[in-house]
Amino acid sequence: MKKISFTLLFLAAFTCFSQSSSLKRAHKYFKRTFYTEAISLYEKALKERESFEAIKNLADAYYYTYNMEKATVNYRYLLKNYRKQVDETYYHKFANSLKALGEYKKANNVLLNYYKSIDNSKYEQLQKEIEYLEDVAALGNRFSIENLGINTPDSEFGAIQKGDTILFAAPRKEMYAKRFGWNGQNYLDIYQVSNNEIYLGDSIAKPFSDKINSKLHESNIIFTKDGKTAYFTRNNFQKGKRKTDDKKVTHVQLYKAELIEGEWQNITSLPFNSNTYSTEHPALSPDEKTLYFASDMPNGFGGFDLYRVAIDYDGSFGKPQNLGPTINTPKKEQFPFISEDNKLYFSSNGHPGFGSLDVFVSTISTDNFSKPDNIGFPVNSGYDDFSFNINTNSKEGFFASNRKGGKGSDDIYKIIEKKPLKIESCSQFISGFITDEDSGEILNDVDIVLLDVNQKEIGRIVTSNSEKFRFKVNCQTKYTIKASKVGYTKNQKTLALKKVRNKDNDASMTLKSLIILEREKRDALALKLKEEEILKRKNTEKLELEKEKRANEIVENEKDIEKQKDRIVIKTDEISFDYNLWYLRRDSKKAIDRVINLMKKYPDMIVEVGTHSDIRGNNRYNLELSQKRATAVRMYFLESGIEPDRISAIGYGETQPLVKCKSEESCTEEQHEINRRCEFIVKKIL
Repeated sequence: MKKISFTLLFLAAFTCFSQSSSLKRAHKYFKRTFYTEAISLYEKALKERESFEAIKNLADAYYYTYNMEKATVNYRYLLKNYRKQVDETYYHKFANSLKALGEYKKANNVLLNYYKSIDNSKYEQLQKEIEYLEDVAALGNRFSIENLGINTPDSEFGAIQKGDTILFAAPRKEMYAKRFGWNGQNYLDIYQVSNNEIYLGDSIAKPFSDKINSKLHESNIIFTKDGKTAYFTRNNFQKGKRKTDDKKVTHVQLYKAELIEGEWQNITSLPFNSNTYSTEHPALSPDEKTLYFASDMPNGFGGFDLYRVAIDYDGSFGKPQNLGPTINTPKKEQFPFISEDNKLYFSSNGHPGFGSLDVFVSTISTDNFSKPDNIGFPVNSGYDDFSFNINTNSKEGFFASNRKGGKGSDDIYKIIEKKPLKIESCSQFISGFITDEDSGEILNDVDIVLLDVNQKEIGRIVTSNSEKFRFKVNCQTKYTIKASKVGYTKNQKTLALKKVRNKDNDASMTLKSLIILEREKRDALALKLKEEEILKRKNTEKLELEKEKRANEIVENEKDIEKQKDRIVIKTDEISFDYNLWYLRRDSKKAIDRVINLMKKYPDMIVEVGTHSDIRGNNRYNLELSQKRATAVRMYFLESGIEPDRISAIGYGETQPLVKCKSEESCTEEQHEINRRCEFIVKKIL
């Protein structure tokens, strides 16, 4: 029993060790770009246990070795089961894999659905790119193509015509030559074959030069018109030794060779090469004063960018210049070619394409490049299409592709141009009438300005003869139309156009007369002021009613306050003054305290102290005495903390008697005392 358990444990441990070993080796090969070796190890490891990194790397390995069926299967599984762990790059790889299989609609939907959920601007941009490619496809085939007779199951590309000879790059033919880890093929050499041999069906290619070919890669050779100077791509290989960067990667570089007495000599690395990045795919301008090439040198726009460098009269080189964002993208631009009519052809997977690398063309002006156009089918496909060149006079040339239906991985195709590239743009119209807002009449002498999406003026019309204005514009673009006329208000309208050819978009607008507008403004202002005055009056009346209601409630609830005809009075005990004096007596202060307490209870209450005298004494004396008494009472309020503006004091003298006495003797002492009183009148409660 112990023996059996030990055996099972040993086998389990051995299995785990074997799986771990396979994964480690697979990761190692993948990291070194030996994808062919990595694939079998990943497949073996995944049979035992699934992991995100293994599936991701296996999908990439198939993608980089152009097994798009297997790449599609693995990318689909990756995005379904590990969606949160992958970035935008993998949606593009999955889409490119589908395009390679001809599944363009599915590929477009993968990216449209992805961008719709995360980035609306990219979603809209992708829609425009898809519609652009539909326009390109609608042009039909601009070229006729045929698979050249020099192709084999291995990779052939970079073909150029040199006299009656075709030169191209292909894996070394020797049986035991060293293989390249990326795709398992031999390292590349430059080969040559006669045109006659191809047409006779005998296309046995021969190495071009044992001086130029080495034990590592050589490809993409070009020549000056006199045939005495060659530029080509080679691994960083100097004095028989491979040069690497700090990650042990051997980059490719541009080399120059000179033909001296029938031998290629003076093979030199160009001065802007580096051990830390690649320079590749040389191309010469028609005047041979500029060398174009591709490089992943620092400070570019993406993986590989296109550059150009001046060639001085003495053969020295200037400083390489990046071709800029019109040509270069965050992805790859490679394989430049300059035609005799000064057009730049190149391959890119960053511009709108049909999958992987497509061929594009841009017209070169003094210092600028036109926006690149995809040259369309049948040159471009869902696979890599590259190393394009064409003779402007004969309209013949070559390109390479690893598409389905060829003889091997990369095949060389001969092309003949049948018709020039002319992508018919989708156009529409923006039109309409400008009318008077009040009368409805069509206005003349209206200045109509057409602005693009950046608010830049691109068209202008002045209306006349009551005719409709009209602009011809592009589809799928946003425009603003502004209208103005002397004596009228301005107006504008913005239209976002869709893709419908020759559609007439209505941009009719109305303008308002400034005279009528000013009159309407005055009338509106007068009406507004009147409405505000009415509202103010209503609010005042409402407030007064509310105050009156509240005052009545206070009068009802406070026993010391009562309403007497048209006034409100605070009742107190009798407040008496000694005869002919105005000083408050102690007993009077207690009565006044009740009034003070009410005023503190109601902070908005305003009270008037009114003092009166009898008719004894003359009028002037009585007024002065009663005023002194009223002032004395007010001072007591102030000393008790009542604000000055809440208490006033008026001495009325003998002017307001409660008992009218015709003479001093006609009234009793009690009646005189009634007239000699102090009253507290509430002027405001709230």
